[in-house]
Amino acid sequence: MANTLQLLSPFRLGRLELKNRLVMAPMTRSRALADGNVSHPLAVEYYRQRASAGLLITEGTQVSPQGVGYIRTPGIHSPEQVAGWKKVTDAVHAAGGVIFAQLWHVGRVSHPDFHGGALPVAPSAIAVDQEVFTFEGKKRAVTPRALETDELPGVVEQFRQAARNAKEAGFDGAELHGSNGYLLDQFLRDGSNQRTDAYGGSIENRARFPLEAARAVAEVLGAENVGYRLFPQNFPYTGMHDSTPAETFTYIARELGRLGLGYLHVTELVSGPATVSAGQRMTPLIRKAFPGAIIANGGYDAQSGEAVLERGEADLVAYGVPFLANPDLPERFRKTAPLNTPDPTTFFTGEEKGYTSYPSLA
Repeated sequence: MANTLQLLSPFRLGRLELKNRLVMAPMTRSRALADGNVSHPLAVEYYRQRASAGLLITEGTQVSPQGVGYIRTPGIHSPEQVAGWKKVTDAVHAAGGVIFAQLWHVGRVSHPDFHGGALPVAPSAIAVDQEVFTFEGKKRAVTPRALETDELPGVVEQFRQAARNAKEAGFDGAELHGSNGYLLDQFLRDGSNQRTDAYGGSIENRARFPLEAARAVAEVLGAENVGYRLFPQNFPYTGMHDSTPAETFTYIARELGRLGLGYLHVTELVSGPATVSAGQRMTPLIRKAFPGAIIANGGYDAQSGEAVLERGEADLVAYGVPFLANPDLPERFRKTAPLNTPDPTTFFTGEEKGYTSYPSLA
């Protein structure tokens, strides 16, 4: 069985040849340099070690200072950040890998500490009930400022410029972070978007800003080299919900398909306390609505990942923690070798320990 896994078969994504169907999911690791949010020098080795993935997607990478909401997370809006990422992409390409940047604007999931005292921005002035990690420790999130209609083209331009910077940094493409309650997701769902202008109300209006951002990135990188991440479940951690999720998420999937995007990266938990039952899952609906590739994400192992491919629900499968702890995950799947035990205490803290220190089989 180990040598006949569909997971280990190649896949063509646009003009890119992926050597297997395993995707390293984007994972915030909070190890960027505190001065300037430049990716840590250790990130070069971290991503190089995992270049055996068919596709690597970086941790969330801020498109602008306005998009920051976590300590020690990298950006892609300054020359220093671009230079830092160039070292990463060079190392990944030298190791035979393919790597996309995940473009990120956190919106309301932030704090004035990150913005010189100014309020975070959002589609509507609705607070999220959670704490934010700042350099002074955890603080309650504040009520954000609703973006003015005439500000939105400027935020779209932040995504466009981030795409240009990703291209300059040598990335093979980019994924827009449209899930987990961040800015694009906040606009899409009626639980967080209560606007009365052209960007609120109907599903078509709520999807307008995310689609404008996606179009801008596609114009820079080529649509086939662009992906978009969705999380169609309610997401309590960032207070995300929608009254008609099936209609909302199939609509945006269809429209992203009309833009010609290369893939949708769909997260639906298949294990854990918030597991979605087969009858509730929206990935099959999104699959029918979107003509490009589908990446399934949500707690898969080798067996369940293989099963989702065999059912035809996805073309690729994203792995987060398994890739974090096993830099050679495809090889371990190939040999049905045991997996390293992840250390959650180092997911967001430390330098090399729990980052570049996990052993490979070799």
